[in-house]
Amino acid sequence: MKKLCIILGSLCFLAWMSACSVYMAAKQPDQKNLHVLDQGTPRSHVIAELGQPIYTKNEEGKTCDVHSFVQGYSTGAKVGRAVFHGAADVLTLGIWEVAGTPIEAVADGTPVKVEVYYDETNCVTFIKPIQGADELKEIKGYQKTN
Repeated sequence: MKKLCIILGSLCFLAWMSACSVYMAAKQPDQKNLHVLDQGTPRSHVIAELGQPIYTKNEEGKTCDVHSFVQGYSTGAKVGRAVFHGAADVLTLGIWEVAGTPIEAVADGTPVKVEVYYDETNCVTFIKPIQGADELKEIKGYQKTN
């Protein structure tokens, strides 16, 4: 009886563990459309995509917003990662979770903070990265900070 309890307990533990990395991969943050930061984009579009700014200042009729968000992954990337973790779990009888769960815990998107400057008509004129500058290099109006 004791042996049966140990086997059942072990199987329950493996079943519980085998879903962690799969679940974590599927629940990673979504990818933001950073092209809303291109020059000329209306402020309302930026806020709709990135959320409310954490700080706003107005000077001489011009606005500057600071946005903070996590740049996540596309749906295809999340599905691919979840499928990989699931297959690895099955092939290794759950042992993959020892590596898969920490990998997904670390690979949880890139934190980004950016200053977005607007003209008098509330359209983007330029951006200055504060954090996560590599994510913003392709944006029209990107200004490298020292």
